[in-house]
Amino acid sequence: MKSFIAAQVALKAATQAAKLYADVATDADPDDGLHVVPGELRRFLARLRLLHGVPFSYLVPDAELLPPESMRFFYIDRAWTDALVQGALSVGTVSTADRAQLEAVYPHIRSEVDEAERALRRPQGQDRLEGAAGTITGFVMRSRAVSGWPNLHVRAYAVDVLADDALTTAAESDPSRLKVLRMERLAPAVLLVLIDGVPAVVHVEEPRQGIQFGARLDASAPPAQRAARVRFRNKNTGDLIGAAEAPLTDANSVPVPFRAGAPGVIDLAELRKRLAKKAPPVPAEPPAPTLAPNEFALQMLRFPYRQVFGDPDNKQGSKFFGLDTFKPTVSLSTWKAAVKTNLGL
Repeated sequence: MKSFIAAQVALKAATQAAKLYADVATDADPDDGLHVVPGELRRFLARLRLLHGVPFSYLVPDAELLPPESMRFFYIDRAWTDALVQGALSVGTVSTADRAQLEAVYPHIRSEVDEAERALRRPQGQDRLEGAAGTITGFVMRSRAVSGWPNLHVRAYAVDVLADDALTTAAESDPSRLKVLRMERLAPAVLLVLIDGVPAVVHVEEPRQGIQFGARLDASAPPAQRAARVRFRNKNTGDLIGAAEAPLTDANSVPVPFRAGAPGVIDLAELRKRLAKKAPPVPAEPPAPTLAPNEFALQMLRFPYRQVFGDPDNKQGSKFFGLDTFKPTVSLSTWKAAVKTNLGL
């Protein structure tokens, strides 16, 4: 009887998991009304606009343009992707009448593909985004971080909404967050991301899953002497000792010991002893300070590493573009006169 109940529970769990996966795997773009273009064709053209099926050599024609440990930001030329869509549609035109009909309905096709473009990666339960398609930006990243962390998080914002090292999720649903239209690994170490809009700042972050342990490099030390250190916390409250942005010193951290003859392999027993001596509250009298397994895990907890691109210090909402600081100092009429004089007109 017990085995039968267990089998029923397992079957129910598997069925629910399959339904959830189906919601994620299938396109969230139902045929919800009258359309000029059938649903499958709309989604195909939307994927084409987002460079699905476009050979990578068309995006990066030479490997030297994307060397290891590099990142390239770009805009997508809407005229180019519109021509790509028009080329795909022209395959079905045979006669002059077909081409004339396609030209007549193309404005409707474009508006429907604009809507489908934003719905391809729409999370379950999220409202559909409507309206004409805007500027698409993005980046290609080639790094060991892509292969080491396949589930990297990428977030783009129209303005900088929080400090680089803020330990908060306040920006998750911020109105200035831009939609990611496509995020895909094109190779084990190459990541392509397309963003709906022009971001002022982009966050690339380690995946937030499970419990993460780690150490920090001493940024104040010279590069050749930059050692790993662990910030210690109060064993009773879990609070960091000192301000989070304070430099790593002997007063708030301990150096990470490594095993002899094994660079990069941490000597956990020695590290535990060092943390036990420093992490408060430390007993003033014998016995020697100890660190229980749960306390040791508390000391090693680290928030996922976040790399910020853009203007991290911008808190006023102004975009970080060089043209924003341009101020004309010569009137247009004076400039025209100077040009004519220089050209001998």
